[in-house]
Amino acid sequence: MSDQTDRLLRIMARLRDPVSGCEWDTAQDFASIAPYTIEEAYEVADAIERSDMDDLRGELGDLLFQVVFHARMAEEAGDFAFEDVARSIGDKMEARHPHIFGDEGGIMEDGRWEDIKAAERSRSGQNSAMDGVANALPALLRSHKLQKRAARVGFEWPDVTGPIDKLREELDELAQAQTDDEKLMEAGDVLFSVVNIVRRYGVDPEQALRASNAKFERRFRKMEELSQNEGEDFAALDLDGKETYWQRAKRTIG
Repeated sequence: MSDQTDRLLRIMARLRDPVSGCEWDTAQDFASIAPYTIEEAYEVADAIERSDMDDLRGELGDLLFQVVFHARMAEEAGDFAFEDVARSIGDKMEARHPHIFGDEGGIMEDGRWEDIKAAERSRSGQNSAMDGVANALPALLRSHKLQKRAARVGFEWPDVTGPIDKLREELDELAQAQTDDEKLMEAGDVLFSVVNIVRRYGVDPEQALRASNAKFERRFRKMEELSQNEGEDFAALDLDGKETYWQRAKRTIG
C-alpha cells in the first residue's frame, strides 16, 4: 500500500474515532453517505466533460474518500476492510480479462465481457436477465441497461422501425391519459421508448441528454446576453420575441 493511501486510511480512522473523532463523521452510516458518493461520481464526470485536469484530480480524490469512508464503516462492523475492496476488484478484473491475465490470448470477442458477467451473476444465484441492474441507478441509465439485457436474450425488434412505431403509440396513449397516475405511467412509457430508439442508433442516452442539456443552457444564456445588450427584458418578451433571440443565439454559438 502506498504512503498516501495509508495516510488516507489513517485520516478516516481518526475521523471515525468514537472518542476523539469528528462528530459529523462518526454520526454517518452507509445510507447517509450514499447520496454524497453519487454526487461525487457526477462531479468527476463534470470535470471530465470540462477537460479540467486540476479539478478532476480533486474530484477523484473526493470519490476515493467516499470509498474509504464506506470501507471504514464496514471494517468497524466487522464485515470487510479497504484491502478487501481492493482485492475484490482486482480479482474481478483479472477474471473478466482472461485474454490478458488468463490463457485465452488474442482479443476478447464481441459479447465475451457480458458472457463473463452473466456467468458471475449465475454463480451468485442471479438467474434472471434483469438481475444485477441496480435500482438506485438514474432512471435513464437504468432503462438503457434493462433494454440491453432484454436484447441479449432476444427480446428485441429486428430494426429501429419497431421502437419508432412504439413511440407513436405511447404518445397517443399519453395524449388520451386522464388521471395523474395514467399520465405518469404513459409519460414513463414515452421516455422508455425514446431510450430504446436512441440505443438502436448506437447512442448512449445519458451522454446524449447531457450534451443536449449543455447545448440548451449555452443557447439560453446567449439569448439572455443578447437581449440584455439591447436593453430588453428577456422575461418580458412575448414568445415570438424570445424565438428571435433563440435563432440569433443558434447562429452565434451553434
